Amino acid sequence: MVRLLKDDKEIVKIALEQDGEALEFASERLKDDKEMIMMAIKKAPWTICYASERLRADKEVVLESCKRYGQGLYYAEEELRDDKEVVKIAVQNKGSIIKYASDRLRDDEEIAEIAVNQDKQAYHFLSWRLRQDESIKSIL
Repeated sequence: MVRLLKDDKEIVKIALEQDGEALEFASERLKDDKEMIMMAIKKAPWTICYASERLRADKEVVLESCKRYGQGLYYAEEELRDDKEVVKIAVQNKGSIIKYASDRLRDDEEIAEIAVNQDKQAYHFLSWRLRQDESIKSIL
């Protein structure tokens, strides 16, 4: 009976309207349903961690999470960790999350400035080249 409830889209929708964290208990099928994931993320942006691998590669899903929870980048698939728009939004929210960005974006001056301005600890996760950059150092 419980298994049926976890896979009932209408019941899970009702639960998510109350608490986005209810996604944790949904079936794997519903964790791969974009409507369900977006509903959960709007209530509790960290619930991206329950999303299927396919949806963690969906830019719209990852952006929705990162807008309010920079750590959503941690759960993003590798391709999105190299997407400047996604990384920029994530570091605006949590600068130190730059450590999960691609090497290319950890060497991007614009992203680095945003990250370090948001959290001085982000400096430690920048590329070697940018850690030597005087304009970045001046932010510290």
